[in-house]
Amino acid sequence: MQVLIWGGAGVVMLGLAGLIHCARQALQAKSLPDAEARALMQRVVVWNLGSMGVAVLGLMTVVVGLLLR
Repeated sequence: MQVLIWGGAGVVMLGLAGLIHCARQALQAKSLPDAEARALMQRVVVWNLGSMGVAVLGLMTVVVGLLLR
């Protein structure tokens, strides 16, 4: 079960890294013209949802590993 816990923690870290990347991109969009900012934010929203999904899957894996421990 240690593999599930540590593997899930690694997946959570990947999701958090994606969320940090999304935050940096969103801050960068402030300095862009309106049309470019909109296009960038549309891409950021997709990556944000994906990163959240990855983080949630990792957390579920950690919880399963803890329950089976």
